[in-house]
Amino acid sequence: MEKTQTYDKIPELVVGVRNLAALSVCRDHADAVYFSLDRFSLRARAQDITLTNLGAFVRHVRDCGLKSYMAVNTVIYPDDLPDVGNVIEAASGAGVDAVIAWDPAVITRTVDAGLRVHISTQANVSNPESADFYGSLGASRVVLSRELSLSQIRNIRENTHMELEVFVHGAMCQSISGRCYLSAYLRGRSGNCGDCTQPCRWQWTLHGENGEQVELGGKYLLSAKDLCMIEHIPELLEAGVDAFKVEGRLRNPGYTAAVSRCYRKALDACREGSYTPERALEWKERMELEFNRGFSTGFYFGVPGPEGLGYESDMNASPVQREAVGVVLKYFQKQDAADVRVLEQELAVGDRIIIEGNSTYIEQDVGSLMREGGSILKAEKGQEVGLAVDGKVRKNDRVFKVVFS
Repeated sequence: MEKTQTYDKIPELVVGVRNLAALSVCRDHADAVYFSLDRFSLRARAQDITLTNLGAFVRHVRDCGLKSYMAVNTVIYPDDLPDVGNVIEAASGAGVDAVIAWDPAVITRTVDAGLRVHISTQANVSNPESADFYGSLGASRVVLSRELSLSQIRNIRENTHMELEVFVHGAMCQSISGRCYLSAYLRGRSGNCGDCTQPCRWQWTLHGENGEQVELGGKYLLSAKDLCMIEHIPELLEAGVDAFKVEGRLRNPGYTAAVSRCYRKALDACREGSYTPERALEWKERMELEFNRGFSTGFYFGVPGPEGLGYESDMNASPVQREAVGVVLKYFQKQDAADVRVLEQELAVGDRIIIEGNSTYIEQDVGSLMREGGSILKAEKGQEVGLAVDGKVRKNDRVFKVVFS
């Protein structure tokens, strides 16, 4: 393969995870992971990591050779302050490598605890003086606004010594830096407190001033496509950023595995001088098989127009879908098998399945099924069957069928 330009400085790859399963699949690709507790997070549905198991989780991260960054980035109200103190104390005791924050109360308490602070994109840092301001408060890194162009990022890099982190992949919010009030207004559930109902992903109808419906060729009028910068890694490296961030704390581990692997390959290729547009397209096509809303380059090359919106698709544009099948009842280590209750639909030999839980992620084909002491080819809805598994599974892990549309 013909050599291309090599890059000596390779940014840190920071991947969002929600539990041990997600950590396990990106451990060989990421340099650091970011996560959140069951409170003060913009991903309130990510409930797997708590004050009780935080220490154990951070030890797992450290054992993987990775850094751990914990997000504490919701709006903080007066009644929240005592619990914020508990969270920062727990983070310090667990030895997290940094706290991702933007509220001054959280920043102050984190600095006082002797922890590094990374300024959340919620702060909408969009110029070098803002970056330096947060540096004066004790922060070491800023996660830049997602609404910046590549040229603006270069300007910030040239005028500040702060570490700069940028989003390179994942969901995009309709509102500047995710500071959205639409969910709170429509449903009484605040996106700024992590409880967004995602009205931007709903079907909408546009009406003109005369009351007539306007035809726009689609119903999802506010749904932004996902960010994907895999084809522009060299431009980002030349801009001088220090870290790449992959969004996805609520995505399944299969997504986490594929995306982290592709960006690691891209960064390694840039280091080795083997990055090419053709390889980048292959990585992009691989990531299109995971959950996505279509891909765009966001604001990096200008304000996105209609090409940045997914008018015709609701939540998942991938041709690969996951359909619920059942739940694990028991695991038999000596037999490499599990009892599975088939709940939602039938399961057959040859099906491609995923077994997933807080600490479990396995992709495999169904090799054999057993029922009442004999082999069967298909398990019907409502039945309990023995399933040969390719690794350790746990009670209450969910079983999904992989379906190609």
